[in-house]
Order: sequence, then structure tokens, then C-alpha cells
Amino acid sequence: MNPYVEIIRPGNVIMAIIAVILVAILEKSIDVPIILAMLAVFFAMSGGNVINDYFDYKIDLINKPQRPIPSGRISLNNAKNYAYLLFIVAAIIGFIISYLADTWIPCGIVIFSDIVLYLYAYKLKSTPLIGNLTVGFMTGLCFIFAGYTFNEGLIIYESYLLAFFALIMTTAREITKDIEDIEGDKLEGAKTFPIVYGSKISAIIAISLIIIDCALCPILYIYHIFNINYLIVVSIAVLIFLYGAVSLRKQDSKTANKVSKYLKIGMLIAFIAFAIGTFTITF
Repeated sequence: MNPYVEIIRPGNVIMAIIAVILVAILEKSIDVPIILAMLAVFFAMSGGNVINDYFDYKIDLINKPQRPIPSGRISLNNAKNYAYLLFIVAAIIGFIISYLADTWIPCGIVIFSDIVLYLYAYKLKSTPLIGNLTVGFMTGLCFIFAGYTFNEGLIIYESYLLAFFALIMTTAREITKDIEDIEGDKLEGAKTFPIVYGSKISAIIAISLIIIDCALCPILYIYHIFNINYLIVVSIAVLIFLYGAVSLRKQDSKTANKVSKYLKIGMLIAFIAFAIGTFTITF
């Protein structure tokens, strides 16, 4: 894979774009602003991933030496300039969206996101729990951004509900990933939550967040945001989430790596449930 494509982490970026697509499906509308919103999310998230790798260069030499920067396929200077370019393009697209949607909120969200993504990579990532919550917040913000792109009251309300669920599960996954990376983070002197407070407490928090999210999943059906089809499909995601939670009782790096993957798969299935839950098909 081309290193400039690899460094943006297409899989993670696509997950963020799916959040925008889901809101469009919920609204049952695809127009120019929402297509531009997908592009804005693509460029902003890509910029965030690149600048994150730029600041994590030394840690990745230990944890992920195969990545483009530590492997020498992209220089530090080129990575930094690449990130800045991606952030700028995202802001420009955000400006166009705001002009078309007749509200400056989408543009404000994109610029805010650019700044937060930079600060996360520079400082917030190494701040216990705050860094994890920041990633969860940014994931949820993708839903809210899409809601304001449509600029209609009901869809904005629904986007906030989806954002809340995304925030909780993403935060749980980020804490799990910190448990996985604890060895390299220690050598670099990072102060992630597992390093400061221990893997056991970190696992308890992650497990608690997973259980809370699973317990609240039926709310989206009870309040008629999604239909029964959502409830059927999301049950599969819930089972995967709970299996991951049970597995995380063993707080070693290898287990945390597996649980992180389980949570990612579960989130993808949950996103599918969101989409299917808007249509009146029966199984």
C-alpha cells in the first residue's frame, strides 16, 4: 500500500465517514452538502491520523515499527506538511457546506475538529482518560456534524443520540488499546490511564462502559428512533461487545489487542443495525 494512503488509516477514516452516511440514511436524503460532509470528515480524520503518527514517531518505533514514519517510508517533515494540507482542505470544504446549509455550525465544527485532533496528538493523548474521552467525543461529533449539515431539528436531535452511544463505546475501545500499548508507552514515558492507574482499573472502566452501552441500546428502539430490525441486528453487536468485556478480565496486551478488534467489529455491526433500523423490511 502507498505509504501516504496507509498513514491516513483508511479503515478508521471509513468508520468515521459511515457515521455521516448513517445520518443521511436516517434522514433518507443524499444531497450535495452531505456528500461534502463525507469529504470533510475524510480529510479531517486523515489529517488527525497523520499528525498523530508524527507525534508518536518514537513510540511507534517500539509498538508499530512497520508504520510509514518509523519504517522510513515517509519523513517526519513530509508527514507534518501532509497533515496540515489535509486539515486545510477539510476546513475549506466545511466553509462550502456552511454556505450551502445556511448555517456556520458545520464550518465551526470542522475547524474545531482540526484543532482538537492536533491537540490530541500533541498533548491530550498522553493525558490519562482525557485522551480516551477526546477520541470518543470526536467519533460522536461525526454524527452531530452530519446532523447540522442537514440543519433540521429532528435529525439534529437524533444525531446527538447516536453520538452519545458512539462516544461511550469508542472510549471503551481507546482504553483497551492503551492496555495493549502499555509496554511501548512506558518506554516513551507516556502517562496513559493504564500506566498511571494500572491495567486492572482501566479494564474495569472499559468493561463498565461496554456494559452501559449495551444496556442502553434498546432505548433507540423504545423511543422509535429505529424499528424492530435494528433491535435484531444490534443484538449481534451486543453479544460481541459482551464477549469482549468478559475477555478483558484478563488484562494482558495480547488479550487487549483481541478485545479491541472485537469492539471494532461490534461497532461496525451496530452501524449496520442503525442503517437497517430505518427501513420497514422484515426478517
